Amino acid sequence: MADYVVEFGRDGGRVEPDGRLDAPAFHRNHEPLWAALEQHLAGLTGNVVEVGSGTGQHVVHFARQTPDLVWWPSDLNQRHLKSIEAWRVHSGLQNIRSPLRIDLTDPDWCPEMRSGQAPTSLAALFCANVIHIAPWSVAEGLFAGAGRYLRPDGKLFLYGPFKRDGKHTALSNAVFDTSLREGNPEWGVRDVGDVEKLATAVGLRLVDTIEMPANNLTLVFSRG
Repeated sequence: MADYVVEFGRDGGRVEPDGRLDAPAFHRNHEPLWAALEQHLAGLTGNVVEVGSGTGQHVVHFARQTPDLVWWPSDLNQRHLKSIEAWRVHSGLQNIRSPLRIDLTDPDWCPEMRSGQAPTSLAALFCANVIHIAPWSVAEGLFAGAGRYLRPDGKLFLYGPFKRDGKHTALSNAVFDTSLREGNPEWGVRDVGDVEKLATAVGLRLVDTIEMPANNLTLVFSRG
């Protein structure tokens, strides 16, 4: 799996004694992200997996809004996993589970999903700012798992910058895309159409496209 563009805790940000990390982006986008999720999660019960939880701040915010949902954060980076667990403990919330170490290039994602220690019938999946800082195989693994683990009424939420019809939606996204590809040619801002093809292949379809601040999108996929 790809390295991170920024590894939280090594980016000059503050690290609490218990390992909690702080992502500046969380303070900018947690409210718009929740507004996007809320309209689709209202009334749902069950389990939600967040893929690529980073510091763990988002999952705490979302879990606080949804007491009837059980949130399973995850990451691949050990420093991030420590931060996620520390935020979980600090929050005192009973509907957040300890983080899973998910590798999207593994067909099963993680041993806990093979063993039954983690849920395999999900109300939702949430993935923010992952597929553009990873090889395309990670996006393929994300959708393969979504097709396998989402229950019939389940939804996948995918947040980040995207191209539309092969074109960037803003100059800032084009500049960002160039910097990503210069650092690693397997990375880059993905096109909505290419992502839709992955969804179609596993029985999902794009049901909502939500415009977000800073020229980002939240794409919502479901089986229906």
